[in-house]
Amino acid sequence: MKLTVVIVSYNVRDYIAQCLLSLSRALQGLEAEVYVVDNHSHDDTVAYLREQFPEVTVIASNHNLGFARANNIAIRQTQGSYVLLLNPDTIVAESTISEALTFMDDHPEAGGLGVRMLRDDGFDAKESRRGLPTPSVAFYKMSGLCSRFPKSRRFGHYYMGYLPWDEPAQIEVISGAFCLLRREALDKIGLLDEDFFMYGEDIDLSYRLLKGGYQNWYLPAKILHYKGESTQKSSFRYVHVFYDAMLIFFRKHYAHASLLLSLPIKAAIYGKAFVELCRMQLQRTRRSLGFVSSRPQQLPLFVFIGTSEHLSACRQLAAEKGLDARFVEGTSQSLPDGHLSLSLPEEQAIYVVYDIEAYSFSSIFDIFSRKPSVRIAMGTYLPGSNTVITTEEILK
Repeated sequence: MKLTVVIVSYNVRDYIAQCLLSLSRALQGLEAEVYVVDNHSHDDTVAYLREQFPEVTVIASNHNLGFARANNIAIRQTQGSYVLLLNPDTIVAESTISEALTFMDDHPEAGGLGVRMLRDDGFDAKESRRGLPTPSVAFYKMSGLCSRFPKSRRFGHYYMGYLPWDEPAQIEVISGAFCLLRREALDKIGLLDEDFFMYGEDIDLSYRLLKGGYQNWYLPAKILHYKGESTQKSSFRYVHVFYDAMLIFFRKHYAHASLLLSLPIKAAIYGKAFVELCRMQLQRTRRSLGFVSSRPQQLPLFVFIGTSEHLSACRQLAAEKGLDARFVEGTSQSLPDGHLSLSLPEEQAIYVVYDIEAYSFSSIFDIFSRKPSVRIAMGTYLPGSNTVITTEEILK
């Protein structure tokens, strides 16, 4: 078996269904197997996937095992020469996996590989390339110097902002959202560290690959990462898990650091966690006391682009949901520039919803990345399930 894809799922049924649809295109002609490990979802994910995607092996846990342990369960059951760890809230372009495998075949010194992750507004996700959070790098990140000097090789090393986006480059940390691993390297360095429940395990694994004598690479092949649809980032539990992961990594790899280095870093981690908790509690208190704006929020405009047949279904869905919507007939052949060729409002937030049978995922990504805008976000229409998926909501 050439490739094993492992996806860990938790209450993201529609997002993972879209992810699997994109995978079915990206794996055409490849010898591959797909495993989904469900961490005890309560949204009928397991039954739905077994019915709609019988070719996928679904492992249904009776408990939430966390990201690392769930991935390890599937990895131990499989034999692929390469293992791809993939988040459920991603969409993979049609050529991304084949390009990644070709690169790994041509670079035997590479232990792992990450790709160019896009946000839903078309901007590049900084997390696509990262440096190791050494004490100095962590200090520059937490002090704000990284964001102030993003292209500095010293201060901006955490996101490696000095690297070009359109060329392969060696990096230090591969994002767990798309992490292609050489099985031989995993056999040598070990699987994911299960001390990490969620977050930090990708940093730890990347560091162990480097320690094992392998290289980590960035490849400018594209995916979309909704970033965190499977987590509740406004919860106290998220803050606890995230910053606890930072402490686990620091204790594991920098326990030898002098007291002068370790104390400020630990204080910064605890301080960041405390500030975040206070901010969240303040927001909750303001909402509970009614200190929120009474001005009605302007609803976003939905612009549907697709075939005439599918636009009819979109019109009905928009009417049922009371959407402010426009409908444009077009395909990648008849309207290759998509929404970039349209005249759109300049003040209103917009979701441009592409019919995935009229446009390939690759063409949608290229259109958005050609002219990113914080005002215009990507949506997809899945004709098979008559579903619209955006970062904020799912309409069906």
